[in-house]
Amino acid sequence: MAKTKVRQLKPLEEGQIWRMAELNLKVEMVGKLLVHYKLAKPDAVRIPNLVNSKATIEKYLKKNKAVLMRG
Repeated sequence: MAKTKVRQLKPLEEGQIWRMAELNLKVEMVGKLLVHYKLAKPDAVRIPNLVNSKATIEKYLKKNKAVLMRG
């Protein structure tokens, strides 16, 4: 049987910046269940604040093959 490599993400922490194909996700605040973050193109002027659950953000980062730029 062939072994498959499973990529583990680092736990979400304040100040992290995750880079995807065309978007950046900046983690603003992390609570027990929710994460406050900003999701926008790198050169965006106005960026809305968004809130979602930790599990949803982690699935999104895995699905879009995010790379941790700063954290």
